[in-house]
Amino acid sequence: MLASSLEKMLLEKKDMLMIPAENVANLMTNNPLNHALLVLSQVHFSKIPALGSQDLFVGTVGLAEVVDKIIETQAAGIIDLQNFIVNDVVDITHPTLSVDWSLEDAMRLLRDYNFVPVVDDKKCFAGIITRKGLLSAVNHTFHEFEKEYVTIPRLGNVVVTDSSGDNK
Repeated sequence: MLASSLEKMLLEKKDMLMIPAENVANLMTNNPLNHALLVLSQVHFSKIPALGSQDLFVGTVGLAEVVDKIIETQAAGIIDLQNFIVNDVVDITHPTLSVDWSLEDAMRLLRDYNFVPVVDDKKCFAGIITRKGLLSAVNHTFHEFEKEYVTIPRLGNVVVTDSSGDNK
């Protein structure tokens, strides 16, 4: 369980932690792979969200998946990526958070992922929470914490004994 005062300060920046969908680079699952290659090379992110119709989150796609498909198709003698779409390489295992996400869940997932997509109850893509955003909020909290709170160190595990030597 997170310390409530720290969680409160971190969540003061909750709106800054999540990048809204309209500001996130993404690919549509029906985009050709040559388009995906172009987008991924321009945004300089290892993975970005892949969306289906009506902006439903399907998964993520990264440069590694596209390059793997290029290698696979070249081995088969096919060179034209126009024949393949994002849906052919999308990673559907990327975890998501609901729009009412908790800080603890976000932190747990961001240990293993650079970003976590946020979706509503119909799986409509709402945005992402990034590891960088979380670390920025943590940095802010560490610098501002003692401006709002007074900390008192605990004494540790003190054992009191009476004169007979019995622990109390």
